[in-house]
Amino acid sequence: MKVTSVTVGLPVRNLRRAEDWYRKVFELTGAAVEPAPGLLELTLGPIDLQLIEDADAQPGAQNGVRVGVDDAAAEHARLTTLGLELEPVEHVPGAVDYFDFTDPDGNTLGVYSLAI
Repeated sequence: MKVTSVTVGLPVRNLRRAEDWYRKVFELTGAAVEPAPGLLELTLGPIDLQLIEDADAQPGAQNGVRVGVDDAAAEHARLTTLGLELEPVEHVPGAVDYFDFTDPDGNTLGVYSLAI
């Protein structure tokens, strides 16, 4: 797998409050991206941070690592041949194609590619 980028997802109870906090702490001035309702992406150097609004979020739980690739669908097909159980590829028009799966310990991993 040729990884082209990394995204880390964190559940937050209040999306706007979390955005303000992360902007202040990391001195972020760039525009945020909102690819879906309740989801906000901020760029932290080479890493994209996704803040995912969840009123019942438990701190430290449900964290996920997502890696960017050139073609999420092709990577989905390759990983399927390895016998992994994968979620289907989701397509967000004009934004992203992605899918999730878990490692043997239940940690969430995701693969995405920018959709044209």
